[in-house]
Amino acid sequence: MRNAFIQGLVEFAKTHDNIALVVGDLGYSVIEPFVDSFPDRFVNAGVAEQNMAGLAAGMASEGYHVFTYSIANFPTFRCAEQLRNDVDHHRLAVTTVAVGGGVAYGNMGYSHHAVQDYALMRTMPNMVIAAPGDPFETSACLRYLIDNPGPSYLRLGKAGEPCFHNAVPDVAPGYWVPVQTQDRDRARVMISTGAALGAAIQRSRDSGHAVWSMPLWSMASKRLQQVRIAPLDEVVTLEDHLIDGGFGSWMSESLIGTPQAAKLRAIALSEDVCDAVASQAALNRLGGLTV
Repeated sequence: MRNAFIQGLVEFAKTHDNIALVVGDLGYSVIEPFVDSFPDRFVNAGVAEQNMAGLAAGMASEGYHVFTYSIANFPTFRCAEQLRNDVDHHRLAVTTVAVGGGVAYGNMGYSHHAVQDYALMRTMPNMVIAAPGDPFETSACLRYLIDNPGPSYLRLGKAGEPCFHNAVPDVAPGYWVPVQTQDRDRARVMISTGAALGAAIQRSRDSGHAVWSMPLWSMASKRLQQVRIAPLDEVVTLEDHLIDGGFGSWMSESLIGTPQAAKLRAIALSEDVCDAVASQAALNRLGGLTV
């Protein structure tokens, strides 16, 4: 996903001279194509993520679409005040890019586990969550965010994720993207966001659920879910995030007070992962995401 992001950003920057990239002194071996092509639109803010977010907000107020880039929790929780007050409140075109969502950096321990980031970012009323499930969805999300500049959070895996689509899909906040619907029970749906897409496909082999992905979602797109779920018998959400405040919670909130609420079941990482240090695969198993 990282490579798809940077390759796409370089291509868009060729035709959008307001695209800028700001990093927190990392990303080397990934960001060089952008740095080499557009050195005047690249800033290394150093290990000072709050300054990075404030700088991005200032640049965006002058017409730039700024992409900030750092690992997991650092551009989100460490910058929560700047994102809330400077970026989201003023509806500025700043895309916070977090690499290593979920437990992709599991061997670095809890400081690098991004398992509460949805809970933080989705409470900001103007923020669009972009959580692609594969490199093709990464390209689709990037295209949408550039065509619709504003406060956004792009949550990427670490590296080497497989492609589950055959081409770049059409995406929009709140809309489901088909992944595996042939020869499946269309009345029972498994829907994932982010890197949990692989786990959804794995689980569906035994359960028979159709698999869909929702790579873009926001506070404003909740109302779409009631209509989509109405004709179904069961909807199971999957996410590499804790259940509290995550994607399943977001979906559940969209169904409050409707008959569809009883159709929903959520699968997320258990809190057991918070005290564990292990590989991403091991933590996903420990947390109950994969079987």
